[in-house]
Amino acid sequence: MAPVQTLDNKFVENGFQKQMKSPAKPATYSDVVENYDGQYRFAPIQEAQVSRAMIKRYFETMYDRVISDVVIVGAGSAGLTCAYHLAFTRPDLKITIIEANVAPGGGAWLGGQLMTPMVIRKPANRFLEEIGVPYEDEGSYVVVKHAALFTSTLLSRVLAMPNVVMMNATAVEDLIIHEDNAGQQRVAGVVTNWTLVALNHDTQSCMDPNTITCPVVVSATGHDGPMGAFSAKRLVSAGLLKELGNMRGLDMNRSEPAIVNNTREVAPGLIMAGMELSEHDGKNRMGPTFGGMIGSGIKAAHEALRVLDSVNVVEGKVVSSI
Repeated sequence: MAPVQTLDNKFVENGFQKQMKSPAKPATYSDVVENYDGQYRFAPIQEAQVSRAMIKRYFETMYDRVISDVVIVGAGSAGLTCAYHLAFTRPDLKITIIEANVAPGGGAWLGGQLMTPMVIRKPANRFLEEIGVPYEDEGSYVVVKHAALFTSTLLSRVLAMPNVVMMNATAVEDLIIHEDNAGQQRVAGVVTNWTLVALNHDTQSCMDPNTITCPVVVSATGHDGPMGAFSAKRLVSAGLLKELGNMRGLDMNRSEPAIVNNTREVAPGLIMAGMELSEHDGKNRMGPTFGGMIGSGIKAAHEALRVLDSVNVVEGKVVSSI
């Protein structure tokens, strides 16, 4: 028996009367009240809407960035500076940042020994002026009143760029290494997993990773640690580097120019920046001064563009040299 609709918005089916549901009305501006005297009212929302809003965008981003133009591993001061300069210079490039921690920024939220001011040697202060971070000029160096002011400003500017995405709480577990058209071993992307999964491979059964294909990887994972110097160490175990140089003792005057000037493509398809390079090359550490990180990030962006301009890329893979 077909349903019979009645005038009072009910229908009868098989002898049972049921109330028809009216379509949900969309929230209107009148539903929203910004009143701080006890009458504050949000627009109505369903829990499923929150989940779908996140899931849709996150997995659309993952789907899109499975092929990227540049992947930056590590969102510390060097990696973020590289991302900013690269994205600003080439807004056509898909730049994907992978950060193992929940909070991006690496060690750049504080200065030395958990103190808040950040010291940056000239000429790296020019980058502060570019992104709009105020500082006190002390002659040969400048001081930002709180390292978090620099890091939060840089982070917000990077993430506001439409060609940049960041996947934090995501670890790089391995490098993709292919033989290229010239018969060379080439870094051709990264192998990723959520960090909490990567840290628990010994406690669970097989939890396979995912991949991102790209012609250029910039690795800026910092000096040795739980996730630090990852790519440098992987180059050794993959047979692309004989041994680590291992970071030398602190010497600011030697370290900062060495890190900036030696930022380069250390293996085909892999550019290394920041303190990870000190582990790769055996250079001095610099301690709580950040000009070298800024300079190295900018140099890494220049190197990435040089590599991209020297190859032909199809679907994220290098198919020939130019």
